[in-house]
Amino acid sequence: MQTEHNIKLTSSEVAQLWSGYMNSSLCNCLFTYFIEIVEDTQIKALVEKGMLLSREHLQKLNTIFTNEGYPVPCGFNVKEDVNLQAPRLFSDPFILYFIHHMGEMALGFYPIGKTICSRADTQEYFSTCLHELDEYDTLATNLLLSKGLYIRSPHINPSEKVHFVKNEHFLGGWFGRRKTLTVMEISNLVVNMQRNALGKATMIGFSQVANSKEVREFMLRGKQIAEKHINVFGEALKESDLPVPMGWETGITSSQIAPFSDKMMMFITTALIGLSIGFYATSMATSFRKDLSLHYVRLSAEIGTYAEDGAKLMIKNGWLEEPPLSDDRNRLAKH
Repeated sequence: MQTEHNIKLTSSEVAQLWSGYMNSSLCNCLFTYFIEIVEDTQIKALVEKGMLLSREHLQKLNTIFTNEGYPVPCGFNVKEDVNLQAPRLFSDPFILYFIHHMGEMALGFYPIGKTICSRADTQEYFSTCLHELDEYDTLATNLLLSKGLYIRSPHINPSEKVHFVKNEHFLGGWFGRRKTLTVMEISNLVVNMQRNALGKATMIGFSQVANSKEVREFMLRGKQIAEKHINVFGEALKESDLPVPMGWETGITSSQIAPFSDKMMMFITTALIGLSIGFYATSMATSFRKDLSLHYVRLSAEIGTYAEDGAKLMIKNGWLEEPPLSDDRNRLAKH
């Protein structure tokens, strides 16, 4: 990539590049561990491809930060944050589903970078990443389908004709007759259930292996919150006689030896919480039923408090890396 050296990086570009480095360093650690334990040759090939992509991204980002005079973020590294001798904590199907979910999250991240970055090298970087992740997500989806592991949303019968809303009962949901779910509401409920099921299983595994008692308790609390949210979304589906997606608890072994540092497990957990808040906001905006909107508001507040407690725990242990800050003019004026 050719850098236009006369154009400085904007704060938006630095933000996306910094977040990209943190995420890529995390993925590199995850893939490095997964490749040590995965047995299925097809899943292993996908893990290897993901590891190569994450390392290529780190190399490019390192170059950009260095050339622009910014310190390269610490992020995560295999030597400090991964125990490659740790026994298997996750099953092969769980690993496949986990990296598919990681790909989905990356597909939500890179378009934002492409949209808000204007300098030529950053535009090129995020465009390339978006193309790579699109291909990677397709490979992961096709592999899930071929192994019968892909979790589909419920099917609905097609309407005979187009209908228009005739009264405000369409917005109901608290009292009296409850309307059936729209396809958007079904999609939101199913996807949020799947994400919580993945989060619950992940925190079950982390609670087994975390070294710190505080971290273990934090993970157990997260497991209970995820289970509660799964039940709320599941009940909404059941009320419309729709099937409830399966969970992933069976994908966790009984190992009690940590494959990752407590710092890395806390980062993964708080990152999942932050993403959930964003997904809930989108779900609320596309749900017409009042009771569903209320659920998303209430559950968002709950995980918001949980995320804040997680941040405090990370600060207490010196695990929360600070993003680049603007100049503190008042402090500079005192000197």
